[in-house]
Amino acid sequence: MIMERLDAGSKSDLIDLTEMGIIARKVYFNLDNQTLTQQTLDLGQGKLNDLGALCVTTGKFTGRSPKDKFIVKDSITAHTIDWGDVNLPISEKVFHNLYTKMKAFLQGKDIWVRHCFAGADKNYRINVTVINTTPWANLFCNNLFISPSEEELSSFEKEWIILQVPEFLADPAVDGTRSGNFTILNFTEKVILIGGSAYTGEMKKGIFSVLNFILPHQYNILPMHCSANEGKDGDVSLFFGLSGTGKTTLSADANRCLIGDDEHGWAEGSVFNFEGGCYAKVVDLSAEKEPEIYGAIRPGALLENVVFFENSNVVDFSNTSITENTRVAYPIDYIPNAKVPSLGGNPKNIFFLTCDAFGILPPIAKLTKAQAMYHFISGYTAKVAGTEVGVTEPQTTFSACFGRVFLPLHPTQYAELLGEKLEKHPDVNVWLVNTGWTGGKYGVGKRMNLKYTRAMINAAMRGDLDNVEYVAHEVFGVLKPQSCPGVPAEVLNPRNTWDDKEEYDKQAIELAKLFVNNFKQYEQHANEEILSAAPKTTL
Repeated sequence: MIMERLDAGSKSDLIDLTEMGIIARKVYFNLDNQTLTQQTLDLGQGKLNDLGALCVTTGKFTGRSPKDKFIVKDSITAHTIDWGDVNLPISEKVFHNLYTKMKAFLQGKDIWVRHCFAGADKNYRINVTVINTTPWANLFCNNLFISPSEEELSSFEKEWIILQVPEFLADPAVDGTRSGNFTILNFTEKVILIGGSAYTGEMKKGIFSVLNFILPHQYNILPMHCSANEGKDGDVSLFFGLSGTGKTTLSADANRCLIGDDEHGWAEGSVFNFEGGCYAKVVDLSAEKEPEIYGAIRPGALLENVVFFENSNVVDFSNTSITENTRVAYPIDYIPNAKVPSLGGNPKNIFFLTCDAFGILPPIAKLTKAQAMYHFISGYTAKVAGTEVGVTEPQTTFSACFGRVFLPLHPTQYAELLGEKLEKHPDVNVWLVNTGWTGGKYGVGKRMNLKYTRAMINAAMRGDLDNVEYVAHEVFGVLKPQSCPGVPAEVLNPRNTWDDKEEYDKQAIELAKLFVNNFKQYEQHANEEILSAAPKTTL
C-alpha cells in the first residue's frame, strides 16, 4: 500500500513512519488550524459556535483516567520512579504488544502527524511527534505545543512520539491493562501510547509527566505545575494552586505579561513555559468575569464538551450536562498580553495559593526556605461542603507539589530542588496566600475579599511588604505582615477576625494535625530542614 502525503509543502517523514511500522492510507502533515477545522467539519466530527471556534465532544472520557496511566518498568525507571498509586508499573512486553497492535490498527486509515516542541527555552526543549486519528486532536496539539519555524521543521529529528488512537481498545484479559483505555509512557523507547480515550488532555499531561522526569535528572531544572507572569521591569511571578484556589484569576493581570498558565520549568536564569498555548476551563465563563479567556474563543480555538443553547450555535457555558470539565484550547498569542517566546528570568515572587475553608491560614504570609519546601510538598487546599455529594464539612485535600498525579519522581526530590533554587537565590520571596475563608470556617465566616487578595499580591510584587513588621503565626509559624496597602490590619491576622478566639485556636491545631498526618508518607525521604517546618500540634 502506498501512503499519500498531504501537507503544506513541508518535508514529511513517510519513510520514518514506514520504518516504524505505520502504513496509513493518507498522512496529513503539520496542517494549519483552518484546514484542520474544516476537515473536522467535513467529517462531521464537530461544529462551529457563533464565535467561529470549533466545538467537539471527546466521547466517553471527558477527563484524564489516572488509574489507567502506566509507566514501563525497565532499566531506566525501575529504581528512579516513585512507584505506587500514582505511578503504576507495566511490563515492556505489554507495551510492545500494544504498540504493535496499534500500528497494525492504523493500516489503511487516515492519520494526522505533527512535529512540535515542548519547552520554550531552546536549551531544554524536547522534540515531539504526534500521530492522531482525528484532525481536531491534531489541532489541539498545534495549539498546546510549540510550533517549529520552517527552518526548524526542515531539520526536525524525531525524539518523543505520542501515538493517540482513541478507536483502539485494549483487551485487558489479553493485553495486561486494567480496562480498554490506557496511557503508557516508555522512557526508553520515548513513546507515549494512548488508546481508548479521545480526551486530549492525556497528550498534554503525558508530555508534562515526561518533562517532570527528564528535567530534574538531566538538567537540574525544577518542573512546576504553575502559572507565570512578568511585570514591566522583567520581574517574574509564579502561581501554584489546586482547583478553586484562584490560580488562573490571580495570574491574569492586564498590567503583566502572561508567560503561561499551567506548566513551567525553572532553569538557572530562566523560567520557561512548556507549552505554546492554554487549556482553560470554561464552566460558567463570561466576557465579564474572564475577558481574556472569552476573547480567545475564536477561529482556531477548540472547545471541548460544551453544550449549545437550544436551536442555536451559542454555547451555554453554565451547562455541565456532559461534564463540568469543559475546556478550550488556544494558542497563547490569543491572549493580548502574552509574552512570546514564553520565557522570563528567575522568579522574584512565588505564590502558593490555598483555599482554606477552615479560616485558619493568614490571607498572606511569608515563608522561610524550610517552610516553602514543606508547604510545597503538602500542596494543601480544602473542598468545601456542598461541592460534592456527601461532603457536609470542609475536607482537606493535599496534592504534593500542587500536582502529585504528574510526578514520576518522589515529591521530596522536587521539594529539595526548590530548596536548592531558593538557597542560590535568597532574594526570591515565597508567599502562602489563603483565598479561602476568614472570620470563621465555611458556614460561619466569609470568603476572602478578592479585592484584598489582589492588593496583597500586588503589594508583594511591588516590594511594599519587604520592610514591614512580621509576626509568626501561633501554630504554623509562617510570617504574617502587620500592614499592607489597601488591606485593613485586622484582616492580616486571621485569629483577630474570629469572634471566638478559643475556637480559632482549637481549629488551628486540628488543621495542623491534618498537615502532620498527611506528611507522614514523606517523612522517610524528607531532610531535617523540611521536617523542621511542620506546624505545632499543641499550644
